[in-house]
Amino acid sequence: MSFGLAFGTRAQTESVLITDFDKGEKTTILGEDFNIWEGFPNDLTQGCKLKFANDDALGKENGKSIRLDYDVDSPNPAYNGFWLKLSKAPVANFTTLSFYVKGDAAQGFTPKIKIELKDKNRGKANFFVENITDKWQKISLTIDPRSFSENQLKPFEEFVIVFDDVNSRPKSGRILIDYLVFSRD
Repeated sequence: MSFGLAFGTRAQTESVLITDFDKGEKTTILGEDFNIWEGFPNDLTQGCKLKFANDDALGKENGKSIRLDYDVDSPNPAYNGFWLKLSKAPVANFTTLSFYVKGDAAQGFTPKIKIELKDKNRGKANFFVENITDKWQKISLTIDPRSFSENQLKPFEEFVIVFDDVNSRPKSGRILIDYLVFSRD
């Protein structure tokens, strides 16, 4: 399986690889940042940690993925997750967002996560990814322009993964993510 990088003309572009995490650095292929976020950083009973894992979704020998250790087991409302900037990604008219996900059987994991795709005008589309297992699986989300501000797709600003105390069961565990790609069908 291969992904084309979109640095040519729009007509030649079928997909844009945003990141495969293989650099082991908190920047995408396009030079944008990513990291974890916490809804209540002062509540020490909850949180999220990011590390790079030597576990590649496509089996590349030196490939990496990101490992998200989440904890939303708190007596207070709890939510946290991962964000990745997309402002340099040339994908305004793309219709599919794909990535690979798996849970860590030894650490436990939620089979359901929330994905948010935000545009530059604070428009947001929400997706729920369910049936996550301990095996790599490709997730493809259809991007509906009606989900965004003013009913038209604006340039993307951010990709977000949300763990929360309502949907995440168990309330602490480990999820791995790899190969974030936008494509046009």
